[in-house]
Amino acid sequence: MQEELEKIYEKYYQTVFKYLICLTKNVDIAEELTQETFYKMIKKINTYKGNSKFSVWLCEIAKNTWYDELRKNKRKLDYKAEENIADERNIEADYIAKEKAEEVYQKIEMFDEETKRVMYLRINSELSFKQIGDILGKSETWARVTFYRAKQKVKEDKKYGK
Repeated sequence: MQEELEKIYEKYYQTVFKYLICLTKNVDIAEELTQETFYKMIKKINTYKGNSKFSVWLCEIAKNTWYDELRKNKRKLDYKAEENIADERNIEADYIAKEKAEEVYQKIEMFDEETKRVMYLRINSELSFKQIGDILGKSETWARVTFYRAKQKVKEDKKYGK
């Protein structure tokens, strides 16, 4: 068990530490809270259900640890600290969005080449289905149906945790 915990610490330390730096804007506090986060993780490891990536779960613990620290010390929230908390919501949303995007792109890579091209042209280039059909020498309807089916497959896999 000790070895597993050390591997988790080594794998996720930088992620949690950088996340806390974004929240606290202070390296010393971030370091202290990172240690506290991993301590709480050890106590709560049995509550991890696998509904999200482990790193997202850890960052949620880190965020709550930061909030606990603010409440515990009853720090005065000056303008900058209030701004940090507001910004934190955006940072967390961005982090989760990036994690989800990574999962989606990994799933897209499992599709056949034509389907991948449709997905990338639609998502990254924001092309219309007509434009995609023209580029790939197919109909607009073919591009629309291919995209829809692939999108449903990605959603289905996410629902079942695949």
